[in-house]
Amino acid sequence: MPKNPSGASRFPRWTLAAWFVLASTLLSAPAAADRSDLPPEVGYNYGEIETPRIAAMGGAQRAFSNSLEALFINPANMAASRVYHLGALAQIWPEANRQSYGAGAVDSIVSSARIAGGLGGTWNLQDPDGIDRESIDLRFALAFPFSDQFFLGIGGRHLWLEENGDYAEMSSSAASGGLQGEQIVRGFAFDAGATLKPSQQFAISLVGANLNNPGTGYQPTTVGGGIGFGTDNLTIEGDLLSDFTTWEETTVRAMLGGEFLAGDHYPLRLGYRYDQGAASHAVSVGVGYIDPSFAAELAVRRVVAPTDDAATAIIFGFKYHLESTGLTPSTEDTF
Repeated sequence: MPKNPSGASRFPRWTLAAWFVLASTLLSAPAAADRSDLPPEVGYNYGEIETPRIAAMGGAQRAFSNSLEALFINPANMAASRVYHLGALAQIWPEANRQSYGAGAVDSIVSSARIAGGLGGTWNLQDPDGIDRESIDLRFALAFPFSDQFFLGIGGRHLWLEENGDYAEMSSSAASGGLQGEQIVRGFAFDAGATLKPSQQFAISLVGANLNNPGTGYQPTTVGGGIGFGTDNLTIEGDLLSDFTTWEETTVRAMLGGEFLAGDHYPLRLGYRYDQGAASHAVSVGVGYIDPSFAAELAVRRVVAPTDDAATAIIFGFKYHLESTGLTPSTEDTF
């Protein structure tokens, strides 16, 4: 993302804290009581964990991600910037009746060996009056900067998932209604990513997710990458991803996103995603506030076509920049 401003903020921080508490309270309200009319795969969103920045840019973050975004979308980029960030996120999907809450940490400062590490976890509940899908997604990753231009990262993920769907309306199978009270997925998968930055303004990435091929749409195997251009105040990126598992044939998702940092504190974001498997088009917007100590961000994505599968996702996130406190070693001491 565009670099954080170096000056101290005069923005009333208690206002941001109140915003975060209010948004978290609103997001924690139960989803609509009625069963969702959407196909389950729409709300499941391929099991991807999206921060506000990822969602707002249409998912186009494989080349220029950092911080928690890198942990969830391209582990190599955890080593692309020197940060120690703690964060939390919350999602609500009104039409899909889904709620998600997660937290994570990424550190590329403390290790004297220049190894960056990240850990994150998310709890998800989808359509409790329909398919009743509940899962816990745990992520961890390591990355290393082989030079100022090349970064390599690997990650692991463990998914615990169960479905306790309404058997009166669904056939009693793992694919449709799950197994009452039992986990139908409890498996490990691994990711890998590489990013090449020929210059500070240009980045190319290659990323694979669930590369051990779990063989299930709950953990789809995907391979893709991104190309991006970025300055201190502007980022533009396009990503292309192949999905080998979710649908009956290999499908692609194409993503395009842009970000502009206004007034040194306010990121403004736009994004677009085309999903060949679902034959859908989605647009997204995002806003936020950042300063050297913390960031608060909000994103909204909407599937605009086909209208029968129209779905909205609202994502809110908060990050605390631990390196700004002076409790961690300076970057000059570690790099």
